[in-house]
Amino acid sequence: MSNDQAEPETKGVTSEVLATVDLGPEIEGMAGRQLRMRIVTMEPGGVYGPVHDHVDRPGLVYILQGTITDHRDGVAKDYGPGVGWPEDRNTTHWLENRGAIPAVEISVDIFRQTT
Repeated sequence: MSNDQAEPETKGVTSEVLATVDLGPEIEGMAGRQLRMRIVTMEPGGVYGPVHDHVDRPGLVYILQGTITDHRDGVAKDYGPGVGWPEDRNTTHWLENRGAIPAVEISVDIFRQTT
């Protein structure tokens, strides 16, 4: 994304939580954190923004259908069905669906629960 483009805002994205595990009772030092699995659908032209990082929220993404373009470090990379990517503390990105069909991903992450 060049400096003269507008900050990408989320549109055309739905997310459903499929399962969660409270990690506090499971792993010492993980109180207040949850392991979460979601199915995320991005309609054609959809955007998952704004630019965000994954500091303190590592995750993994797996594409089930369609193609998702991951924008990070000035590079746009397309991911199709059967592949995915990690999201770690060094990840700063935004996503979009440039395709003609809905893109569907499974997203698994560890996040801090809010009270």
